[in-house]
Amino acid sequence: MAPCRKLVFRAQGKSLPERLSHLETKAKFGPSPSGRARPTLCPRETRPAGAAAARSAPGTRGRPKGPSCSSGRWDGSGKWPGHHTPGLSVKAPMEMRSSSTEKFYRIPEGKGPHSVGCTDLMTENAAEGSFLRLYYPSCDAADNEEARWIPDKEYYQGLSDFLNLYRAVGERLFQYYLGSVTCPAKSNAAFKPGEKYPLLIFSHGLGAFRTIYSAICIEMASQGFIVAAVEHRDESASATYYLKKKSISEPQEESTSNMEKEWIYYRKLKMGEEERCLRHKQVQQRAQECIKALNLILKINSGEEVMNVLSSVFDWNSLKDCVDTSRIAVMGHSFGGATVIESLSKEIRFRCGIALDAWMLPVSDDIYQTNVQQPLLFINSEKFQWADNILKMKKLSSNDTNKKMITIKGTVHQSFPDFTFVSGEIIGRFFKLKGEIDPNEAIDISNHASLAFLQKHLSLKKDFDKWDSLVDGIGANVIPGTNIDLSPAEAE
Repeated sequence: MAPCRKLVFRAQGKSLPERLSHLETKAKFGPSPSGRARPTLCPRETRPAGAAAARSAPGTRGRPKGPSCSSGRWDGSGKWPGHHTPGLSVKAPMEMRSSSTEKFYRIPEGKGPHSVGCTDLMTENAAEGSFLRLYYPSCDAADNEEARWIPDKEYYQGLSDFLNLYRAVGERLFQYYLGSVTCPAKSNAAFKPGEKYPLLIFSHGLGAFRTIYSAICIEMASQGFIVAAVEHRDESASATYYLKKKSISEPQEESTSNMEKEWIYYRKLKMGEEERCLRHKQVQQRAQECIKALNLILKINSGEEVMNVLSSVFDWNSLKDCVDTSRIAVMGHSFGGATVIESLSKEIRFRCGIALDAWMLPVSDDIYQTNVQQPLLFINSEKFQWADNILKMKKLSSNDTNKKMITIKGTVHQSFPDFTFVSGEIIGRFFKLKGEIDPNEAIDISNHASLAFLQKHLSLKKDFDKWDSLVDGIGANVIPGTNIDLSPAEAE
C-alpha cells in the first residue's frame, strides 16, 4: 500500500482529532537547525517587544486571534501548512460517519449568465515574459474538458518545498488528493464575441500560483469580465516556470519540442534577512507584472500578433476589439492585496482595485504619503487581521468615501483561495481552511460586494447594484470596517 494511501486510512479512524494532531506534529514548521525561526508562516510584521507587543498582537483583549507564526497555516497568500495535506481532497470521506460513504467536494461554478473558458498564455522564452491564465466568457463548449486545477507535478514539488516537506512525500500526497481536481471552466473553449468586456487583472498570494483562485476568477468571467490571473515570477509563487531552448548536449527524442520548462521555486528568507526588504522588492516586480499583463491583453485587443510559446489551440485573434479599454480594474489576495495597492499607485489605467484580506507589510512607505487616488475596496476575513495591518489600510482610506472596508463574519484567511472548497468539513476547519461560515456563502458575499463595487467605479450597465449594501457592510454575515479593536494601537 502506498504511503499516502496509508495516511488516508489512518486519518479516517474514530479518533480523528488525535490522528490529525499526530499528523500536524510531524509536518508542522519548526525552527531551523540553527535555532533561528523560519520565515513567518502567516504574514505578519515584526512587533515591538514587551507590553506594546502584547497590546498590538491579534487575539489579545478579546479580539479575534491573529495568525500564529507557529501554527503552520497556509494563508492562501502563501502561508499554508505541510500538515494540511490530508484535508485537501477532492473526494473526501464524510468524516466520523460510514467509511464507505463518500462526499464530493468541488470548486463552485460561475453563477453569471456566461459560460466560462480558460486558457494559458506565456510570452517570450525568458523569466521577463508574461505568464497568465485567462478566464473569459465562452461559447458553449460541451466537447471541451474542464481545465486541470494544478496542471504540473512541479507545482506539488514547489508546495512541498514551501511547506518544508520532502518532495517525494509531498508530491505523492498532493497527487493523491488533488491530481483529479478540475476547475469548472472549459479548457480552450471558444471566446464569446459580440460585446466589449471589462478587464480584471488578478494577483495571487505568497506561495500560490495562477490557478489557485479559480472560484473568484470564474465567477467574474461568468458575470461578463475578462480575467487575467498573473503567475508571478518574483520567487513568491511556490512554483512557476518559463520555456527555454534545450541545450545541444541534451539528447533530443524524436518528435519532441526543442523547448523545456525552467522552473522557479519559492525563495525562503536567508539567514539574517529582513522580510520587509525582500517583500518590498517583490511587490515592485509583482506590480510591474500586473501592468505588463494589462499591456499584453490590450495589445491582443488592438489586433497585434502575440506569440504564445505554450502549445494551445485557443484563437487569440478572437479577442480583438472585445476588451472595454476604459473599464479596467485590479484585484488580489493577501500579498496580492499589497500588489493591488502598488499597481494602483503606478498605473492610472486601473480605475479601481479590490484587496482581499490584504497583507500590508510589503507596501511602500511613500504610497502612504502620495496616497492612492483610485477607489479601493478592502474585503477582510474575521480571523486573520490585526490592528497594525488594519491601521495601514485606514491610512490609505481616511477621508475618502471611494475607499471602503468590510469584514465577512465567520471567515478565515483561507476563505478566498480554492482550497476551502476541496477540503472536508472537519479537516477543513481543523486546519483553518474553512471558517465558521459556509465557504460558498463566504465567497458569494465577497464576489457580490466586488461586483457592486466594480459596477459603481467602472460605470457598468449591469444589475450588480442590488448588492450595494454589502459594500457598506450591511447585510447578513458582513460588517462595515473591521472587527479588530484598534484603540490600543491608535493610542501608541
